[in-house]
Parts: sequence; C-alpha cells; structure tokens
Amino acid sequence: MSTAEFSAPRLRWTIVVPVKVLAKAKTRLSAAAGPHRQALALAVAADTVAAALACDRVHDVIVVTDDPLPAAELGALGARIVPDEPDAGLNPALVHGARRSRENAPHTGVGALSADLPALRPAELAAVLDAAAGAPVAFVPDAAGIGTTLYAARPGVPFSPAFGGDSRLAHRSQGARELLLDGIDSVRRDVDTVDDLNAALALGTGPRTAAVADLIGASTG
Repeated sequence: MSTAEFSAPRLRWTIVVPVKVLAKAKTRLSAAAGPHRQALALAVAADTVAAALACDRVHDVIVVTDDPLPAAELGALGARIVPDEPDAGLNPALVHGARRSRENAPHTGVGALSADLPALRPAELAAVLDAAAGAPVAFVPDAAGIGTTLYAARPGVPFSPAFGGDSRLAHRSQGARELLLDGIDSVRRDVDTVDDLNAALALGTGPRTAAVADLIGASTG
C-alpha cells in the first residue's frame, strides 16, 4: 500500500435508524418475551445505536421515531432524533431521515441500518461501510438471505431503500452492490424471532439486550 493510499481519508457516514413505536415492535416475540417485549425492543435498538455511534466511520446517527421513550433513551446515547413526519411506512421514514442528513452533512454517505442488530460490532460495521464506499449504492443482506440490514448510498447518489419483504432481491434489482464480506456476522444478524435472538446472544449482544434476555429466561423458564 502506498503512503498516499494509507493516508487517504475514509468516507464518513450518517446512519439512519428507524425505530417503531414500541407498542408495535417485536410482535413476533410476544409469546417468548411476554411483559418484557417492549423493553426488549428498546434494548435491541439501544445496543444497535450505541454500536453505530462507536464506529469510527460514523459521523452521525439519526433515529427516526415518533415514540418519546426510545427518542429520549437513544438521544441520550448521542443520536439525533427526527420525528417520522411522513408517517407513511418504513422506506419513506428512511428517505426523510436521509434528507435531513444531507441537509446537515452533504459530504457524508448515508446508510439505512436496521434497528434490530443487538450484536453489532463497530469494527464490522466499519468494514462494511468501507466496502460500501466503493459503489454508488450497496447493501448487506440479512442472515436469512432474504431481507436487508444495511442500505448505503455515497454522497450525491439517489437514496432509494426498498426494505420489506424480499428486499435482498429488490435491492439487487435496483443495481445496488451486494456486500457479502467475511467476518460481518454481527451486521447481518437481525432479530425477529426467538431463534434469531438466541443466535444474536451466541454472537454476544450489547449489555441492554443481554439484561432483558436474562429476564425473559427467568420468566419463560
């Protein structure tokens, strides 16, 4: 590697994280989590945001939410809170967050990150963002190979996320580069089911998720 390559600055990113109203979050975990479902949803989001904020490629984290509880907790971690003014679903919320990002930091790339990555490692996120910088638009598929956990666009490139359903196919169809790197399990491990949660715990989640998981274990036997 040349001296110029070594000293070249890395592209920095603004990460947009959508957080549902807690009453509607993680409903597929209702049976297992019981009265701790909303606490689990908040813990997972908080561990995700904390890891993103700890990544040295991240300039800012914008959380799009209309729920005052996660707004307060995630704001206290250092995220910037943006109300979901479109109130028209996930992808419009992400576009709204990206627009706010580009108004404030047009020099950064913009990434939409799932809010349910409780095992997220800052170094693995950095590797993904560095790879994303090599394409106008890129994405990371989830562990199941159906959905998407990260969608990223370089500065000045149209930001058109297609989360929901078979978003892996949708993003590939748009021409986004699929990032299948070694050693990024924590970026791909989203949590929707009990099996997902157990897989994330096996990777090693953040402290908030681990604490609520202990309560769930105690309540479910």
